[in-house]
Amino acid sequence: MPAKVNASILIIEDDPNQLRLYAKVLQGYRLTCVVSATAALQALASCRPDVVILDHILAGGERGTEFLPRLKEIAAHVPIIIVSGTLDIQGKLAALQGPRSAHYVLEKPVRADDLETIVEKALAECGLGETVRALRSLERAEKIESNEPERRFTERLARQHEILNQLRRSTERPNVSALARQFNVDRKTIRRDLSDLVQRGQLDADICVEANGAES
Repeated sequence: MPAKVNASILIIEDDPNQLRLYAKVLQGYRLTCVVSATAALQALASCRPDVVILDHILAGGERGTEFLPRLKEIAAHVPIIIVSGTLDIQGKLAALQGPRSAHYVLEKPVRADDLETIVEKALAECGLGETVRALRSLERAEKIESNEPERRFTERLARQHEILNQLRRSTERPNVSALARQFNVDRKTIRRDLSDLVQRGQLDADICVEANGAES
């Protein structure tokens, strides 16, 4: 039986004590840690995390909030959680406003329960889920028919988001036939969904290989 599908989190933080806290609280996730926003931009060139945790005060005098526009330009669909003990009210509001804003701001010292809750919300409701809601809203506004390519693309993203959420809540390997019945599609479509998730780095390739053997 494969391990549970774990989401990937990019942590941008240069404080060793804070990193130890994240490692303890978020031990069920795949963590990638860098000490500066500059290093994060380089990391995002080759990978796409499911969530970014961004500290405000970073190595080399960098300010995390100043890098928000660039981070969102590279990975607009990835939710960002800013962590800071120095941002005032105006700074927090600025970080949460506009088209290239963060989704959440957590104040230091970070409480473990708050961190866990916010990460879970970001995974379930932001990112791909938020993109699907926006696309569906546009479809309604434009009165796009169900058989048009735009609608099929949105439904594919919605299905993949739900599949991913289900896999993260389970330790069972994905059953292609069961998923096909659940979403009323053929097995080939589910295999393509799993392959898309692998290509986006949201699912390990091993899980996809194992799924091909779970057809019953």
